[in-house]
Amino acid sequence: MSFELDRQAFEGLGRLCADAAENCIISAPDPAGMERIEARFHGSAFDPHRHDTYAIGVTLRGVQTFRYRGAARLSLPGQVIVLHPDELHDGGAGTEEGLRYRMLYLEPSLMLDCLGGTALPFVREGVVTDDAFCATLLSALGPLEQELDELFVDDFLAQLMQSLTRHAGKPAKPLAGTAWRAATLAREYLVENLDRPVRSDELEAITGLDRYALSRHFRAAFSTSPHRFLVMRRLQSARRMIAAGEPLAQIAIEAGFSDQSHFNRQFKKAFGMTPGRWSSLTHGTATAA
Repeated sequence: MSFELDRQAFEGLGRLCADAAENCIISAPDPAGMERIEARFHGSAFDPHRHDTYAIGVTLRGVQTFRYRGAARLSLPGQVIVLHPDELHDGGAGTEEGLRYRMLYLEPSLMLDCLGGTALPFVREGVVTDDAFCATLLSALGPLEQELDELFVDDFLAQLMQSLTRHAGKPAKPLAGTAWRAATLAREYLVENLDRPVRSDELEAITGLDRYALSRHFRAAFSTSPHRFLVMRRLQSARRMIAAGEPLAQIAIEAGFSDQSHFNRQFKKAFGMTPGRWSSLTHGTATAA
């Protein structure tokens, strides 16, 4: 993949959101396990939150500020942000100019096949200066309005894993075969049963492991627990329903939450804002913060 990393490229990406609301989020049509967005904000955008996907993005304009792993970080245009799954962080604009960035949210399950049985790479600092890494990201984040071809996605993920592994700094440890098989079986079962409560004894029967060993193996593979994985998949389903314009009260029930209050709490913990705020940003009814 090639991409000329220059001022004109960033300006071209920026124009796509020029006529949107002062604060906005634009989502792309993506395959399961992958989500691409463009966001534009002034001031503080996201309260502290964590999700079980990688968040890998490029700042296009302004200064992106956030707290990550106990320290304040900032990203300038052209720098790459890499947030590991389940790490607490917030985010916002560091100057009055405001902020525009594009972000890829990627489920670890899509990455593990590329890693040949090793653990997920961990980029400790959260911000990387690497033109080749940035160019790889922009090859997928540039055509935000287009669906990505399956063959392109395969090649993109392979190159993305090379960049992440290079910046992780230390060799990844291989996952034991038992851990990988058990985690995969549990993940598949959870995905198939998103619309109902799943009991620990069900996962024990599926994987052949006790619940505590399974929890350790699942976290080693996917950097989160089975419970949070199930909640996050429900929340992702809820975000798709929000984009489709369904009422929030109806979404809460359809996505498997006990009531709207439960849905609101879980959504804010995962995405740093309420479902109502997310809806207003994605439907262009938000105002400046």
